[in-house]
Amino acid sequence: MYHRALKLIRQYHRLSQVDLAERLDLSKSFISEIEKDGGKKPSIDVLERYASYFKIPLSSLMLFAERTDKNDFSERSRIYAADKVLKMLEWLDETTQPRDTTDAA
Repeated sequence: MYHRALKLIRQYHRLSQVDLAERLDLSKSFISEIEKDGGKKPSIDVLERYASYFKIPLSSLMLFAERTDKNDFSERSRIYAADKVLKMLEWLDETTQPRDTTDAA
């Protein structure tokens, strides 16, 4: 879930992957990889860079960590809640994008 959360944070702040890479002193390809489903997992150092730059508590980012013990009820509940939060934020991002109001005539 990190990939979705980190991408939404970047998009919310209207930054391109290149801009964010420069600000966090990371490569653009690394930003691309951690935002890709099934891509690289960010290290604690990378999460701390996001937290520091965007002034987000690291613990808030940790909500989106995927853990291996998915049979535990509290873990399943946390994952469910985190997924719902991300879906809501993705919906907000999609519905608040500037629309092209020119006629296609």
